[in-house]
Amino acid sequence: MSKTQKIVILGLGAVGAFFAERFLATENIETCVIADGERYERLKRDGIVVNGNKLMPPLMRPDEETSPADLIIVTLKHQHLDDALPDLRNLVGDQTTIVSFMNGLDSEAAIAELYGVEKVLYGISVGIDSVRDESGIRFSNPGRHIFGEARNNQPSPRVLAVRDIFTRAGITHDVPADMIRTLWWKFMINVGANQASAVMRAPYGIIQQTPAAQELVRELMLEVIRLAEVEGVDLTEKDLANWPPILNSLAPEGKTSMLQDIEAGRKTELEIFGGKVIELGKKYGISTPVNRIVHQIISVLELAGQSA
Repeated sequence: MSKTQKIVILGLGAVGAFFAERFLATENIETCVIADGERYERLKRDGIVVNGNKLMPPLMRPDEETSPADLIIVTLKHQHLDDALPDLRNLVGDQTTIVSFMNGLDSEAAIAELYGVEKVLYGISVGIDSVRDESGIRFSNPGRHIFGEARNNQPSPRVLAVRDIFTRAGITHDVPADMIRTLWWKFMINVGANQASAVMRAPYGIIQQTPAAQELVRELMLEVIRLAEVEGVDLTEKDLANWPPILNSLAPEGKTSMLQDIEAGRKTELEIFGGKVIELGKKYGISTPVNRIVHQIISVLELAGQSA
């Protein structure tokens, strides 16, 4: 019989709930979710509903004494990372692997600073059309989940171990040769699709059908490509062609995470999308006018929503 592996999820939002659902249904995997305070009590009482199915995942408070995890999946919003990372201190051992499936370019460095770069893998999720509302979390496309070291020409033992877990859990995944390029490609998509959808209040169907919306997405993405070139990342205009097939695979009624945040009056991830583009543009003396204007608009929408 295979050894039972311990998996911990930090962040039970739209993507974290997807992972929880898959791991809880997989043999020889012990899954738990880190939570504290009101969130712990709410999850203990109500669980979480994913695609109409109520899940009651095992919970763990950050201060509980426990054995190290084999794998930790981090799926937080960026604004919660710094406060939440110390919650893992009792779960990280020599053999623990931590994979961040967070948006943006910086979460892996923050995790590595606290727990060691040798324990951290890069990760992105593409094509998952999760929507979170008062009824729970639902998705029609589970997407593809990509992870690895910066380079994976010869996948490391940690990468192979995570690949085995994902295969057993039925999670569609990939390990690219150049993970940094892949990370920037996802960053490009987020900068384009998330921000454009937020300023236009547009679900995926509007972007799928409207050339003007597609052009705004493209202009936002082109500014990322110019920055990637200066950063030495192999991302070019040819990579824009990989986005439409993903867009067209998403449910027309689905919404980006940023649009969902705007509509719910929550803080968005604006600063790791347009804010990061503007920051890098200043650093390298590259103009980013489209991201600058969109950043201003979303800043106002966010403030108005939180003040309502």
